[in-house]
Amino acid sequence: MRVIIKDTNKDASLWAAHRIAAAIKAKAEITDEPFVLGLPTGSTPLGTYAELSRMCAAGEVSFKNVITFNMDEYVGLPEEHPESYHSFMHKNLFDHIDIPKENIHILNGNAPDLNKECEEYEEAIFEAGGIDLFLGGVGEDGHLAFNEPFSSLTSRTRVVTLTEDTIIVNSRFFGGDVNLVPKQAMSVGVGTVCDAREVLILALGSKKARVVKDAIEGCVSHYVTLSALQLHENGTVVLDEPAAGELKVNSYRYFKAVEAAESK
Repeated sequence: MRVIIKDTNKDASLWAAHRIAAAIKAKAEITDEPFVLGLPTGSTPLGTYAELSRMCAAGEVSFKNVITFNMDEYVGLPEEHPESYHSFMHKNLFDHIDIPKENIHILNGNAPDLNKECEEYEEAIFEAGGIDLFLGGVGEDGHLAFNEPFSSLTSRTRVVTLTEDTIIVNSRFFGGDVNLVPKQAMSVGVGTVCDAREVLILALGSKKARVVKDAIEGCVSHYVTLSALQLHENGTVVLDEPAAGELKVNSYRYFKAVEAAESK
């Protein structure tokens, strides 16, 4: 597992955006096949999305040959609802880049057959050639996408029941009212994410420090689903200083030394 530690939230977000742009351009140099990008929602990727939008507007990167698959969506929330992940993605990224509409894939939380929707989502990822890079965040309890603690590390896209902690955390998007937060969601599995050729996880702020420590320095465990990234051959966790706050001193020094050597 590679760990990048930046001074601030902004620095970490910019690093992630430029890594994604570099990966898109690198593939375009060797093939006409589309770049397949996995994307998250929530507050964590907002800085990265803003920078990608800026880069696209400036002509520094294009999404015309990019296919996207989002991590998750609430069950039963209308797509036009301001807190649906369909709305979130268009507001914060898709409306600001040159991606073709038909290249955007987000789970349908109102599908008549949710299990079939999940199966077809996995099939669509396979038919697209698999995900080249999956960007993600991590919850305060270590969940990756909506893979709550004790989710199988080989899980695939499925309907999940949200924990009370996740509902409370997400209530900030629903006026602080936990009763308005959907109790179920559809989510790619841990196995789905880890099948990507590259996985890039952002963890920002002091509230993520404990779970960052557990995921990076602890054992691989379904209790902290992010820890599955330890087994990925091309997995990176990008932190700001507060999120790195509970790492052992020697771990911190090691990651910073490696980063400094790679930047030379």
